[in-house]
Amino acid sequence: MAEHVIAAAGDGLGVITLNRPEKINALTREMVADIDAAFEAWRADPAIGIVVLRGAGERGFCAGGDIKGFYESIRSNRHQDFLDFLSEEFEVDRKIATYPKPVVALMDGLCMGGGVGLAGHAAVRIVTPRSRIGMPETRIGYSPDVGGTHLLGRAPGRLGEHFGLTAAEMGAGDAILAGFADFCVAVDTLDDVVATLPDLAGLSAADVGAALEVLHASPAPAATLAIAADRPWIDAAYAAETVDAILDRLDELPHAGAARAAASIRANSPLATEAALQAIRAARADDHLEEAMRREHRVAAYLMAHPDLPEGIRAQVIDKDRNPAWSPETAAGVDTAAVAAIMPHPA
Repeated sequence: MAEHVIAAAGDGLGVITLNRPEKINALTREMVADIDAAFEAWRADPAIGIVVLRGAGERGFCAGGDIKGFYESIRSNRHQDFLDFLSEEFEVDRKIATYPKPVVALMDGLCMGGGVGLAGHAAVRIVTPRSRIGMPETRIGYSPDVGGTHLLGRAPGRLGEHFGLTAAEMGAGDAILAGFADFCVAVDTLDDVVATLPDLAGLSAADVGAALEVLHASPAPAATLAIAADRPWIDAAYAAETVDAILDRLDELPHAGAARAAASIRANSPLATEAALQAIRAARADDHLEEAMRREHRVAAYLMAHPDLPEGIRAQVIDKDRNPAWSPETAAGVDTAAVAAIMPHPA
């Protein structure tokens, strides 16, 4: 059987390679356990000064979690199994965020959902011109997790609400602007980045990041920075209190981007988009990764008890008819108070 996580140590580095390229390195429970084991093994190892996260293949760093496994857990009423997996995944992401040694993530190609959980909390987050970053959960009746609400809450203005509700992808420039990445390098210099790291072992994370940026960074292509000019209408529209009210504001705007955003939100689960909206805003207010993850876990349990999640996975991943039957059908039908009740941390 193929080794889906390869952990290699040498020259002062610990390199973790997600090695499931045929699935764009989508995470399984076993992979999460192996990643955790590598981080624990290297935590106190004096021979390891920097840890690198990268993905095998040219399609992407990590497409997220294993959605089909998620679907089977829900369909067979094994909700706790998946909640336990989430707890394990969140714990690895917390370790990355607080790791005592610099963690450098190479977010080349696709980096979605669970991939953002790994790379987005690293000390040094590198994208390339072909990077595509996102939290696409609302498309399947789910809400951003793995600390994604924390990152979205920290994005400038209302960009977090925009990306969370529409499930839109970010190119390299947008990811840097939104705070999901630090700088861009050319695809053909990724190996050079890794080759530079042994000389930087022992430096602080800030110094490692600064050195890599000076030595290897290149401007993100203009085409990958599409959202900057849209900030005024995004900030105005997404300041509304509910998803339904946000849609009303988007409908009133003359910008083509606003119409596209409204169409994307309406295509996603109304319940999930409201949960995402409230979770992102709560995370912004807290500005605390641990609290955001606890909230995300409660939101996951809540959404698993509703039909949109299995229906969304069926429509987008299993049958691929792209025609989910949401319940409720529109944002106006969502019980926003019921969603709000799961947001505060229990006393």
